Amino acid sequence: METALPISARSTFQWRPWLQDWSELCKLRLTSLVLLTTLVGLYCGSAGRLDPWRTVFTLVGTVLVAAAAAVLNEWLERDLDAKMERTAQRPLPTGRVSPDEALLGGALMTALGLGILYFGVHAPAAFLAACTLALYLFVYTPMKKWSVLNTLVGAVPGAIPPLLGFVAGRGRIGGEGWALFAILFLWQIPHFLAIAWRHREDYCRAGFRMLPCSDEKGRVTGLVSTLYCLALVVAAVWPFYLGAAGFWYLAGSVLLSLGFTLGAGHFALRPTRDTARNLFLASIAYLPILLILLVVDRR
Repeated sequence: METALPISARSTFQWRPWLQDWSELCKLRLTSLVLLTTLVGLYCGSAGRLDPWRTVFTLVGTVLVAAAAAVLNEWLERDLDAKMERTAQRPLPTGRVSPDEALLGGALMTALGLGILYFGVHAPAAFLAACTLALYLFVYTPMKKWSVLNTLVGAVPGAIPPLLGFVAGRGRIGGEGWALFAILFLWQIPHFLAIAWRHREDYCRAGFRMLPCSDEKGRVTGLVSTLYCLALVVAAVWPFYLGAAGFWYLAGSVLLSLGFTLGAGHFALRPTRDTARNLFLASIAYLPILLILLVVDRR
């Protein structure tokens, strides 16, 4: 005789796929990076004295807006995602999440996130979050289909979270906040170009205008990556010259940035999937180590 599943088991079975789909829609790994950079900006802006409630409101509000940006971006590009191998199995192209559900969820997260930042932190923090969302959805997203400069434009909203955190802690934009913005902006270019080179066929198939799509040999892509890494060597030491970090940070940032530049140079000399992957992995290691150094060796 068959017995019915316990209510808790049925609930788990029903909710687990839904939660998995929404975690994928929200791009939790990318959102966790936004969380980290915002927290570092907040710590720097607060001079190391974090207010518990302001910290909670800043992080929750920022994460909600970042997740909303990811969901709404995938809603806008759901037809294009269906054409690419790396994105064809996402919840929207496969129909596991309906477009109406994604649009409603993204809108609700936007309203809730901006509301938390406005009422729980202050208006400047909410304004920066709104600018991030607007630039990402209404400038960067459509620009991917008609200009290779989209990567530069997309790096702007990607660099705002640490600035938002700094403003949340300090109440205004300061030199160290701009330094964090510059580091994130420059870091994103080689990071994303490494991804774009590895998946250039996919991007070309979907009609995205990425630099690797018009750079068959990869030399220009590698050269641009190297130049931005060299600029990052300078930007990374900015907190030291502002008096916000010590000599350990200075030494570590220079070594990390030069190592990152070597990876980009290797990719420029031999543009292959392996060297692009190595550059991508170097970018993944670079940022959290640099930010940890900044926090540990603060003056």
